[in-house]
Amino acid sequence: MTVLVTGVAGFIGSHLAERLVGAGHKVVGVDCFTGYYPRAIKESNLAALREIDSFVFREEDLLCMELTGLLRNVDVVFHEAAQAGVRASWGSDFKVYIENNVRATQCLLEAAKDASLKKFLYASSSSIYGDAESYPTSEGMTPMPISPYGVTKLAAEHLCYLYHKNYGVPVLSLRYFTVYGPRQRPDMAFNKFIRAILRDEEIVIYGDGEQTRDFTYIDDIIDANISAMDAHLVGDVVNIGGGSRITVNEAIRVIENVAGKKARTKYVEKQKGDVRHTGADISRAEKMLGYRPAYNLEKGIANEFAWLRDMKF
Repeated sequence: MTVLVTGVAGFIGSHLAERLVGAGHKVVGVDCFTGYYPRAIKESNLAALREIDSFVFREEDLLCMELTGLLRNVDVVFHEAAQAGVRASWGSDFKVYIENNVRATQCLLEAAKDASLKKFLYASSSSIYGDAESYPTSEGMTPMPISPYGVTKLAAEHLCYLYHKNYGVPVLSLRYFTVYGPRQRPDMAFNKFIRAILRDEEIVIYGDGEQTRDFTYIDDIIDANISAMDAHLVGDVVNIGGGSRITVNEAIRVIENVAGKKARTKYVEKQKGDVRHTGADISRAEKMLGYRPAYNLEKGIANEFAWLRDMKF
């Protein structure tokens, strides 16, 4: 098949594109290299893909592209592009999140309604739940985001559904829970924690460290996407979690064990928009996608640690 991956130079997008070309698909990748983190990191993510004949890269902005032509002859869309970051989404920067997360998604869906797609997969986020009513959190829980970022991800989910309902676009939204692993963004916790311990610097922890996250390894996220591409399920949302829900303090102890050294920690004030807990009920993913997370936290962190130890950034 011919597959479009937006945000292809990012953490998840680059891994996904590599898996797809490895499976024999032609991949068209789009990325505009937003300035959220250094371009050199994203170029490194793309390095292997650029050597593959079945991969075509387009450095363009979805908001400025001729999208009808982009989707011509495309079978599946993986919409991974987004402005990331909960803490950066407040204040005047919110307009960037509206543009890149909401309006870009609407533009792509508008073009998709006239395309002959087999599937349109949207990368959503556990941030849409906010401080959920209970854990593990099922898809039936009322979304109540507590960050501007979460609001934009939920708005884009609603756009996906209405284009399915009104135009038959075969959408499926996957709600990712705290993805980690090699190529993880430099603003994310494990990347920051591991770099700090490698450099013998303080690990800064927002709050008391007893907040929990459901950490999901990158290969499990990619497995879920590949399964979702082939599944008959459309017009729905599915949680994709890793089954490794632990406190931040416990996660640091895992990193210490992998590193073979004690971390130096500093606790600071909790940040606005940070939820206290996340935890995915993945029973729908198990039933509808055959999804089974394969990586425990120790194995996943060891892989990310090895990658960061060897990287040059």
